Amino acid sequence: MAVSDPSGGALNPAMGALLFERLPDRIFAPLASTNRRRYWGLLCRLHQYRFGPEAPLPPSTGFPPRVIVQDIEHEMMLHDDWEDESQGEALTPLNVRANNAFTYLADSGWFRLERHGVEKRVTMRPAVSQYLTQLIAFADRGPVFISGKIRSIDFNIRSVLEGEASGESLQEAAEQARNLLEYVRNTSTNIRDLMEQLGAESATRQYVQKFFTSYIEEVFIGDYRDLRTREHPLSRRSQILARIEEIDGSPAHRARLQAWYESMRAPGDAKKAARLFERDISRLLEISRIDEYLDRLDDEIRRANKRALTYLDYRLRSLQPVDALIRQIAGRIAAGGLSTLGDPFPAGELVSAERLAEPRIVAKRPPPTALIRQVPSEREIARAQIMLRARAARTMTPARLSAFVLANLADKEAIGHDELKISGVSDLRAFQVLQMHSLALAAQSRRLQFAALSACRGFRVTASDQSESPHPLISGAPFLVAARKPKTMTEEKP
Repeated sequence: MAVSDPSGGALNPAMGALLFERLPDRIFAPLASTNRRRYWGLLCRLHQYRFGPEAPLPPSTGFPPRVIVQDIEHEMMLHDDWEDESQGEALTPLNVRANNAFTYLADSGWFRLERHGVEKRVTMRPAVSQYLTQLIAFADRGPVFISGKIRSIDFNIRSVLEGEASGESLQEAAEQARNLLEYVRNTSTNIRDLMEQLGAESATRQYVQKFFTSYIEEVFIGDYRDLRTREHPLSRRSQILARIEEIDGSPAHRARLQAWYESMRAPGDAKKAARLFERDISRLLEISRIDEYLDRLDDEIRRANKRALTYLDYRLRSLQPVDALIRQIAGRIAAGGLSTLGDPFPAGELVSAERLAEPRIVAKRPPPTALIRQVPSEREIARAQIMLRARAARTMTPARLSAFVLANLADKEAIGHDELKISGVSDLRAFQVLQMHSLALAAQSRRLQFAALSACRGFRVTASDQSESPHPLISGAPFLVAARKPKTMTEEKP
């Protein structure tokens, strides 16, 4: 059974198995072992100097195994703090341990051994290299600058709207919008986790150092200070949302983009292409919720700042008297020796009746007066009932609207607005609602059209150009009301 995706698509139950179709099954074994930090250091070094995008261009046939083993041996010499996973491993020579680590990584799938002639060569699969690159990027990720994300989304949306780009730019903008909102939402949780870690620090110096490095440089948003200014690109989010709605409401843009989705993402499946297009539009429209996430982030930051300032103020106040006493005692000792210290107790009695706290005086409050029960008069009751009846007469539900239309249609298939009979306030409200639905169906917004269609039950209302026959009682845009024909079953031929 397919699970529905809130973004508009469907989740494949076998999607989780795709990870192990791209990666080896035992690739997580070194990162889950006792020496996982050491293996991670080896992989980072090899990614930097041998297999990563910043490394020199590797040979087309791969590296000799001895080159990789030498790199591992050099890393072990710099960080020789490996834990013993087997008996007697600490006494094993360094080159043997380097060969064992190389064999373990190769057996886990991090390396691929190929034979060229009589010599073996070491390479890394593209999927494994890409996975390692993403892990290193995740570990080294710093603060995010929202201005760059918003500019990129705006540029892609404008390219799609102007016809310079197609569905690939729309898909990229939707993915960036989703990642941006997820990052802003998760930043609040990261701040709470960081403050819990800082609470375990006992030394004030370590607390201050971690607060101003981790809190501001690693977790904080890089341009958080400028988010509320007019110069920040986030202030133009209303224009971005207007462009997205223009793309969504334009039949030409929808047809062009759905054609791209059908040809590139879902060949031959128009329904799936439409779902993918609606999913990306929905993700882009979620930008309107970024204010909600930023307000929650502001609350978390204010709470964290208040907590940190309270902690630092307490530490400074608690240490200040001790430092003053130590300096005073050291000065007296340097001036005249220990004999000048004198009595450490202050003058006067330590315990006396004058120093005791005064008894607490409880103020007696008078008992509350009884509540006055007010009985409305008959005039007030009558006015309230009239107001309720007036409100009920002005309220128009889909059922009452259908009853009004069907009563005016009778045996006719369609009637104009000038033929509708108005005999009271309820009929007048029904006429106004029908006129509003006709204007909504003539608009380019799919949301307005869907709301109008859901309210018209058993009939259809369309805008009309017959402005020469106005209604005798009400003026406004003309429209036509027609009965919706029920679907009939066609008989099968013998």
